Amino acid sequence: MVGSSLPSGRTADVPDVRASALAGVLLGIAIMAAVDEIVFHQLLAWHHFYDRSTPTVALLSDGLLHAAEVIALVGGFFWFADLRRRHALSARLARGGFLLGAGGFQLFDGLIDHKVLRLHQIRYGVHLVPYDVVWNVAGAALLLTGALLVRRARSRGGRR
Repeated sequence: MVGSSLPSGRTADVPDVRASALAGVLLGIAIMAAVDEIVFHQLLAWHHFYDRSTPTVALLSDGLLHAAEVIALVGGFFWFADLRRRHALSARLARGGFLLGAGGFQLFDGLIDHKVLRLHQIRYGVHLVPYDVVWNVAGAALLLTGALLVRRARSRGGRR
């Protein structure tokens, strides 16, 4: 619910609850994808997005992931900036949404990409259980913290 238009052309200072949370989710997904891609794919070289083919395909999959995260990051920042410009941003909901997106991305990656689809593992040549536990527990902690922040912000009516 975006604020109603005032005679001056400005909008009322009513937060857009849904858009604030969703802009945060999009930014959280993009940032966590960037951290994963930069740290684990490039700096540590532990895996690629798709490791079940040739090195060329693995590198291509990383490039596609990187392109997707940049598009999501730019889109999320424009959405966030537009909400701020229109005085429709709930920073509390955006923060909670950010953690929901980051945790959701990490948990999806850890459970679906790593275990169900087996696109890649966190690391190769090591005992995976400690890595999987830390990865998934950290993702769940981010997700739960985000859910608590969103719930608290919504109970306050989405106020900033």
